[in-house]
Amino acid sequence: MRLDILNRGYRPRTTLLFAIIRIFSGHPLPDAAKLVFYRPGFYGAAAKALTHEAMRGPSEWSVADRELMAAYVSVVNESAFCVGAHTATATRAYRDGAKVRAVLADPDTAPIGEGLRATLRMLATLTRQGTVSAEDMREVLAAGVSPRQIEDALAVCTAFDITDRLADAFGFAIPGPEGFAAGAKYLLARGYR
Repeated sequence: MRLDILNRGYRPRTTLLFAIIRIFSGHPLPDAAKLVFYRPGFYGAAAKALTHEAMRGPSEWSVADRELMAAYVSVVNESAFCVGAHTATATRAYRDGAKVRAVLADPDTAPIGEGLRATLRMLATLTRQGTVSAEDMREVLAAGVSPRQIEDALAVCTAFDITDRLADAFGFAIPGPEGFAAGAKYLLARGYR
């Protein structure tokens, strides 16, 4: 059920910003962005900071890898909005839609390195079960993933476990392919600020 709160309750200046974005982009502001503008002191500012650091902060993972992780966590969570948004962004970042589709369909057979494959398996376990074991972590480390890379992947998972649940709770509108493509272009240019 879509909550009406995403359609109202903004300051006049914010409402004007939404209108300007729509005029220049040709697309309405995605509900994920609207949510961070609603009561920014309570949720929005902290969420933007967490997500931007996880997705664009310094990391041994590429931006494309982290966008793929976000898409994969969203697949596990069955969050249609976030799957669409981050599949489009990962596809644009990698410039390889077939690779992204293959990973999201089955990371065990996809054309990716063992480190990323092991990391995705660990993120899926964490997302489904809410915990991982020492053995899960040993498998990721044995695949050549550094402890810092594990921390960075866990940050991506945290950000998108939260966002996926909010997307479903608020009933985020699902844009078409053009809307997702416009969002992907923006996210790659500006990040999550």
